[in-house]
Amino acid sequence: MDIALATDWFNLLSRWFHITAGITWIGTSFYFMSLDYSLKPRAAGSTGADGVAWEVHGGGFYHVQKYLVAPDNLPPDLLWHKWAAYLTWVSGFILLIAQYYLNARGFLIDPTVADITPGQAIAISLASIVIGWLLYDTLCRSPLANHTAALALVVFLMVVGAAWAFGQVFSGRGAFIHVGVFVGTIMAANVFLVIIPNQRIVVADLIAGRKPDPKYGKIGKTRSTHNNYLTLPVLLMMVSNHYPMLYAHPHSWLVVAFIVITGALVQHTLNRHEAHDPWKSYGWAVPVAALSLLIAVFITSQRPKLDLAGAGQVSEAQALQIATTHCATCHARRPTHEGIAEAPKNVMLETAADLRRHATAVIQQAVQSKAMPLGNQTAMTDQDRAALGAYLAGLK
Repeated sequence: MDIALATDWFNLLSRWFHITAGITWIGTSFYFMSLDYSLKPRAAGSTGADGVAWEVHGGGFYHVQKYLVAPDNLPPDLLWHKWAAYLTWVSGFILLIAQYYLNARGFLIDPTVADITPGQAIAISLASIVIGWLLYDTLCRSPLANHTAALALVVFLMVVGAAWAFGQVFSGRGAFIHVGVFVGTIMAANVFLVIIPNQRIVVADLIAGRKPDPKYGKIGKTRSTHNNYLTLPVLLMMVSNHYPMLYAHPHSWLVVAFIVITGALVQHTLNRHEAHDPWKSYGWAVPVAALSLLIAVFITSQRPKLDLAGAGQVSEAQALQIATTHCATCHARRPTHEGIAEAPKNVMLETAADLRRHATAVIQQAVQSKAMPLGNQTAMTDQDRAALGAYLAGLK
């Protein structure tokens, strides 16, 4: 097996692992948040469970009970929902290595943004993961934690600030995916370093017959809620590499801001619906989320466009020469780019017929968004892009 094929398999299996673990974690998280909101409190003066819910699924009925303190006989086989969160982060980090660290010059670095080495880019990436968690954790342990709205605002500004900072050192693709890594690390660390340890303290106190300190449950609930509201935005960040309209915008941090707002408001709507709150108390979130999404769409539509008319008349031979120099090292029947075994998406750009067949995609990827070539490793100029765009536009 050659290196390129082995790299592709490493990437594919890492991605499969990450998707599987992520679906499991998100599904469990969403279910328990929904369950928590839907529990009916016990009747005043009664004893037993603090919340109860009857559910039906898969042909059976479930009677779920929630105790804020353990029942008299705490079962020894208590289930801990933690491994899905841990494995999501581990698999995500493996995928980060496979996709971005091993191909740093193509996916992580853009010399026109910052002319750094792969080693420097990876070091910045690793440092941002650690610093991001430490900053977030410090905020959550500060007096700001007593003010829910203020803490949420500061965390939001921190994420947007990170998006801006990543855009100063990484390629557009690398910057956007690192926002996802930044937020995803916070979410996984919340489980590993806060929620589960706090739950262990509470369980140990209950087994020993001590009254647990309620602060541990409150802290865990806060961190779990943060994870819940960040889930939808981080999911979009993780698939952003397929959509250059997001990451190739010169002010992509603004796109990040409105994606976070939109996702959080959609999640808020779902949560309050599950809690059976009156629509008038949370219905405002729907139009605001829609407006936020429309603003994000508007921002992506306002990216600077090349002056194709200024390129003049471009011949087929000139267009093919540009494609051969800047595209065909990867997009060929036999790619010559190191680490590329097969033409991405089976798109070949070696002949005039190839250019005609894929004209729309080439205009989008190489002319309008400048997402290609990867990391602009071939130093494709705006003049080259305009000339190629002018030729392809003339084919329509």
